[in-house]
Amino acid sequence: MARLFIAIAFLWLAAAASAKPLVVGVSWSNFQEERWKTDEAALREALETAGARYVSADAQSRAEKQLADVESLLARGADVLILVAHDQNAILPAVRMARAEGIPVIAYDRLIEREDVVYLSFDNREVGRMQAREIQKLKPKGRYVFIKGSSQDPNAAFVHQGQLDVLGPALDAGQIVNAGEQAIDDWLPELAQRVMEQILTANDNRVDAVVCSNDGMAGGVIAALRAQGMNGIPVSGQDGDRAALHRVAQGDQAVSVWKDARALGKLAARVALEMGRGAEPGGVVGTQPYRDGPRGIPVPSILLAPIPITRANLGVVFDAGWASKADICVGGGELPPACR
Repeated sequence: MARLFIAIAFLWLAAAASAKPLVVGVSWSNFQEERWKTDEAALREALETAGARYVSADAQSRAEKQLADVESLLARGADVLILVAHDQNAILPAVRMARAEGIPVIAYDRLIEREDVVYLSFDNREVGRMQAREIQKLKPKGRYVFIKGSSQDPNAAFVHQGQLDVLGPALDAGQIVNAGEQAIDDWLPELAQRVMEQILTANDNRVDAVVCSNDGMAGGVIAALRAQGMNGIPVSGQDGDRAALHRVAQGDQAVSVWKDARALGKLAARVALEMGRGAEPGGVVGTQPYRDGPRGIPVPSILLAPIPITRANLGVVFDAGWASKADICVGGGELPPACR
């Protein structure tokens, strides 16, 4: 009888252990941008709906803190790591540490160039192409400024490559003149504003368009233009931030390339669950090798499609429930048809 009791107890403990929820640790680079809160909400909801446990840390734009955060997440029992890398090179010791412990790693939105990591993002080079196409439609010739993302973020390079895919021929032909370009540390809007002010001064305000790589920085750029009475000059962005969509409705921003962060968050949850159950990086459903990183390493990846949002198709974000007319269609001026 005692042996039977021990056997039953052992089976019960084994079943309880197997029922332990999967713990997914997420290291965010920062929460400066509006979009990360949207990503987090979608990711967390999808994980918790599936019975997994979500734990997280915010690196606050500091590479050293992110390394410590990853150690903390592992100590808290993370079975899978999702990393929004602040610096793609500085994060590598943390990735090696996790992989040495057999912990799967997902590079969320920012590339980590290793074959044993799954990279989930949008097609960032196409984001740049979309920005450039919309600006070039409005201003096919003239003096352009390029406000680029952080030099520590590989996405910034991908976006700018896409911009040059479209605008390169016009630059080479002299139809477009590069009036100034600058990478902005940590994508900071206030730094983008100061840089734009300096470029305007250096060019005696002779600027016809600004190819800006995200919405937060576009807000800073437009503030600098408005101070000189130059708002309305075509400016691009990305992320579909509510403030940016309001600027699109008002005509102050030409385009915001919308990346539905809800879809990316849900995708990350699905991949984390797959990898937590034993799927190898290359065996995750839907992955394809991505080779456009600096070293050309084939990284198993899933890239979602972005959508350029202008005054002409602003209704897309309303129909998708991303933003409401009450939030976007406010203020004076002539609003686009989607707001009526």
